[in-house]
Amino acid sequence: MENSLSKIRETLAGVNQMLMSKPNVVATGIGYKRTGGKATDDLCIICSVETKVAAAGLSKRELVPPFLGGIPTDVHPTGPIHVRQPPTGRFRPAPGGVSTGHFNITAGTLGCLVKRDDKIFILSNNHVLANSNKAEAGDVILQPGPHDGGAVSGDTIGKLYEFVPICFENGSGRCFFARGISSLFNFMARITGSGMRLFAVETRQTENLVDCAIAEPVDENDVVNEILQIGTPAGVAEGKLGMEVKKSGRTTGLTNGVIEQVHATVRVGFGAGRTALFTDQLIAGAMSEGGDSGSVVLNSENEVVGLLFAGSVNTTVFNRIQNVFDKMEITLV
Repeated sequence: MENSLSKIRETLAGVNQMLMSKPNVVATGIGYKRTGGKATDDLCIICSVETKVAAAGLSKRELVPPFLGGIPTDVHPTGPIHVRQPPTGRFRPAPGGVSTGHFNITAGTLGCLVKRDDKIFILSNNHVLANSNKAEAGDVILQPGPHDGGAVSGDTIGKLYEFVPICFENGSGRCFFARGISSLFNFMARITGSGMRLFAVETRQTENLVDCAIAEPVDENDVVNEILQIGTPAGVAEGKLGMEVKKSGRTTGLTNGVIEQVHATVRVGFGAGRTALFTDQLIAGAMSEGGDSGSVVLNSENEVVGLLFAGSVNTTVFNRIQNVFDKMEITLV
């Protein structure tokens, strides 16, 4: 009997924490089982690992079971998954797919234009426009990015407007916003004589849906509602398993791929020992490299389905565009 996507998704939800706790596992998702290096028509639970190790070299606890709840599993070696950041030119007006970034990073990709309350904004990643939570609203955004020669004096294209904070599992980049808010409240309480106090409570594990931010152009004439080598986005759509997709990014340009996993949970490295767990992600094959972060991912109808933010040598990870739009309260131009 064929397993339905809804049944596998339910099973995955029940075993996901167990799978992600195994050493070497960096992502889980739903995709087609591979046999002899080729995809079959059988849906399964996929565990992506940094390095595929022979079963003889693993303990029983470390092994991924061949079946979970009657659902077959498959193990895909992807290598470590990192955010897509580092190495063109200056574009005015600037389309999506070109180099951009916060003045304190290397460079990422300008995704596309979006709007909120009839105002135009540039969409990209938090780690591209907001320096992985370290930036402040109003910070300078360059095009091209600093790594590509962008300078504040002549290449400022916008100012950071807003970002969704990334909550890290460890390290100094931990999700500190609740702690900051409680500290401010407690200070105000002290000077007004109130005995009330707030305390920030950290949970063992915090999950993320998106890595996104928006910047307001200094001059709307400096940007254009197109994506380099693709054209004008035709709308938005849901990214589905087996869907052919494409993106235009500052490093690898126009590339194509296929969505190989949906409902994926991915642990992503941000450098300096920091990792963050992302859920409900889409995963494709090798269609990006460092510096392509922030690219929007589109289907064959030029509809936007995702926002690229991470990957490995043979894997590309992107947020569902619906989650990005909901979190940022934006729409496509």
